[in-house]
Amino acid sequence: MYLTNLTDEQWQLLCPVLEITRVPRKGGRPRSYPFREIVNGILYTTKTGCQWRMLPSDFAPWSSVYGYFRTWKLSGVWDKALTLFRETYRVQSGKNARPTAAIIDAQSVKTTGPGGQRGFGR
Repeated sequence: MYLTNLTDEQWQLLCPVLEITRVPRKGGRPRSYPFREIVNGILYTTKTGCQWRMLPSDFAPWSSVYGYFRTWKLSGVWDKALTLFRETYRVQSGKNARPTAAIIDAQSVKTTGPGGQRGFGR
């Protein structure tokens, strides 16, 4: 069990998003690893910053984990999941599911240094 693993509550929210987006194919081999194990591998890699190939052996093989990550990223599953989690937790916090306002903050930073000569040559 890793700290990055989904809780049962989080998995119950995410599971329908993953199942809906899965397109059944004719033929081919069945899935070898449960989606929850794949998602936990993805979360571990993204949270710890480890390389895909360095994924601990407690998870599904890195190639399977990365393959699902890429497929779900390209198909928009992660965007749907993020929206679902955000809206769910906003409602649980007593807020509207979708924010009604946003604040954009900007900071001015000098991008040029003082003029003049630099270096060792004369």
